[in-house]
Amino acid sequence: MHIWVDADACPGVIKEILFRAAERAKVPLTLVANRFLRTPPSRYIRTMQVPAGFDVADNQIARQLGKGDLVITADIPLAAEVIEKGGHALNPRGEFYTPDTIRERLNLRDFMDTLRSSGVATGGPSVISQGDRKAFASQLDRFLAGHASR
Repeated sequence: MHIWVDADACPGVIKEILFRAAERAKVPLTLVANRFLRTPPSRYIRTMQVPAGFDVADNQIARQLGKGDLVITADIPLAAEVIEKGGHALNPRGEFYTPDTIRERLNLRDFMDTLRSSGVATGGPSVISQGDRKAFASQLDRFLAGHASR
């Protein structure tokens, strides 16, 4: 099992939780981004820098992903591809995407894109709250504990 992080948009506080979890669980963690990232020294943590461009990091993660791997992303199309390939997708707010919820999320994303392209201001996501951090850490711990028992 490997943890992949869509790191360009991943909040720093979530990366810190992931760094600690990778060390504790001794699970490989790769952050994929189109810029240089600082990480703590670890035999479990590495970065992969990809060229700038639309979906370049997402495509790299999708290519590298193995069945059962975990991907941390807020990107709905990437999450859909992860699920389709037998992986697990967790967003930085602590919500696992499932085959049932991903269809709904894709539809909502497409609807919001339509609104934005017609000139409606839809706003962006809210800042990651303390509750979001706790939810993420809890879901990650549960996932890793379930993986360790296999």
